[in-house]
This record gives sequence, C-alpha cells and structure tokens, in this order.
Amino acid sequence: MDVNKILDAKGLACPMPIVKTKKAINELETGQILEVHATDKGAKSDLTAWAKSGGHELLKDTEENDVLKFWIKKG
Repeated sequence: MDVNKILDAKGLACPMPIVKTKKAINELETGQILEVHATDKGAKSDLTAWAKSGGHELLKDTEENDVLKFWIKKG
C-alpha cells in the first residue's frame, strides 16, 4: 500500500489522535493515504466513526505490540 503520510499519535489520549488525524488528512490530496499510529484504545472506534462521517475510507486497521495502526484514504 502506498502511504503518502504517517502520523505518530502514540501516547496521546482522546481527542488528540482525532484532532491530529484531521489536521494531517487536510494536508493530503483526495485519494491519498494517511497511516496513523495510536496507542489510545478508544482510537479504533473514534477513527472508524470519524473517517465514515468525514467521507473518508478506512482501508485497514491492525494492532501490533499495543500500537493501533490505521490506513485512511482521503475522500
């Protein structure tokens, strides 16, 4: 997967991962992909809902060593 930007939101508590994700995705062109790394367990439901409501597509999410990773395609 071609990622255009990686956002490190590890160690941040809600709502900061969403705030930082919103800022980062605004810097991308439509169709580009943002990879987000977070450690806040609430980020999974928050980012899923945020992507959907914002017209973006959550392509994939995984968890490795307590780090949640998300790939969001800008809508």
